Amino acid sequence: MVSYVNAIIAVLAFPMISAFNPIPAKSFSFGRTALHAEPETATKFDLDSYLLSKKGPIEEALQASVNSVEPQTDKICESMLYSLMAGGKRIRPVLCLASAEMFGGTAEQAMPTAVALEMIHTMSLIHDDLPSMDNDDLRRGKPTNHVVYGEEVAILAGDALLSESFKHVALYTKNVDPQRVLDVVVRLGKSVGPKGLAGGQVMDLECEGKSSDDVTLDDLRWIHVHKTATLLQVAVASGAILAGATPEEVQACEKFALNIGLAFQVADDILDVTASTEDLGKTAGKDEDTDKTTYPKLMGLDGAKAEAKRLIEEAKASLEPFGERAAPLLAIADYIIDRKN
Repeated sequence: MVSYVNAIIAVLAFPMISAFNPIPAKSFSFGRTALHAEPETATKFDLDSYLLSKKGPIEEALQASVNSVEPQTDKICESMLYSLMAGGKRIRPVLCLASAEMFGGTAEQAMPTAVALEMIHTMSLIHDDLPSMDNDDLRRGKPTNHVVYGEEVAILAGDALLSESFKHVALYTKNVDPQRVLDVVVRLGKSVGPKGLAGGQVMDLECEGKSSDDVTLDDLRWIHVHKTATLLQVAVASGAILAGATPEEVQACEKFALNIGLAFQVADDILDVTASTEDLGKTAGKDEDTDKTTYPKLMGLDGAKAEAKRLIEEAKASLEPFGERAAPLLAIADYIIDRKN
């Protein structure tokens, strides 16, 4: 392990590659909404079975990723695991694994990054629910982290998950060129910075309470490219990079993921209007209560549904060169706008 870490450190002596310019080389329950008719892809590929096959390994890896090694760390680790193991769709880890498989990679190569992606996503949920942010007391059908552990511990649990995510990739990724591992770490870091989740969240907060005359669709797109789509982009791109994809192949994956990331947010905005708290596992109607800028607010409900469908069609076109190897990713794209939570 020490030699592997040294190998990663040694890479720092070389010029840093762009975070979005990779190096060359060779409980899951899936209900449907009525955004559009049952997609053709879903009739050819059994997505439920595929996701179920990934559930066990992902959950085991997540559970093993946080351990208290002394009594003083028991509370922070308990808080971290409370949210990390609270369920959820695990879309980001699955996207990473599916992308790696598309290019001949293995779960062993991609699982540490899959775990890191879920750690980062969980951090964002913990912080998003805080009283100073969305002030929500329900997440995935359970009390939010700050309700159970207090606001101070919840903030620190999120911070700890974020820092552990980078360490997890660096220490546990096996049988991958260290420079590719470094590429993934850089991308993960960028995804939560000012041009990522944090910047998108700030812009989202600034747009709360503003009328549709003051916030444009371009503003909304910027928010959700950075707040939601960027991490999904990294999920798909990282799986490809770890498996040895070429820069052109990674770019196709990024285009796919950008569009499904935006579609994911459009679908979330629609569900906040149309679904119940019981279905969502979190408070329904929260966007309207806080006067958030959403796609239904700017485009109307029918317009938002049409936009989600357009984004998914554009995403799927990006993967046409990969044929049947892309079947899991294409089915996930359809699921994103057919889900009910």
